[in-house]
Amino acid sequence: QVQLVESGGGLVQAGGSLRLSCTASGRTFSNYYMAWFRQTPGKEREFVAAVNWSGDNTDYAGSVKGRFTVSRDNAKNTVYLQMNSLEPVDTAVYFCAADLTSSLDYSAYRRRTPSSYYLWGQGTQVTVST
Repeated sequence: QVQLVESGGGLVQAGGSLRLSCTASGRTFSNYYMAWFRQTPGKEREFVAAVNWSGDNTDYAGSVKGRFTVSRDNAKNTVYLQMNSLEPVDTAVYFCAADLTSSLDYSAYRRRTPSSYYLWGQGTQVTVST
């Protein structure tokens, strides 16, 4: 069974950068569509970014576009989220998610919906201070 483990979270000042990693174990990583979501207390899980199997198609939430970059290295079974120009509103627990469903590549609605993914990591805390 595939397991996802996030790392790279921490405390950073506004304007700083962090790179999150999500490493998968188990079955073939390249078969999985990957995404990042984030969540703050009392709020629903929010879509951040997604990348398809080959890494040549990406999608971003409007609030992070131009600041965050999602990528993957299938040889290392890892997906990354490079976060630049961080703002206090980016403070959240960040989760990576995975699914095998092919429709995620052509349906923006589905890939931005948490219930479309059946595999989740445990989350990593990102805190951006003023």
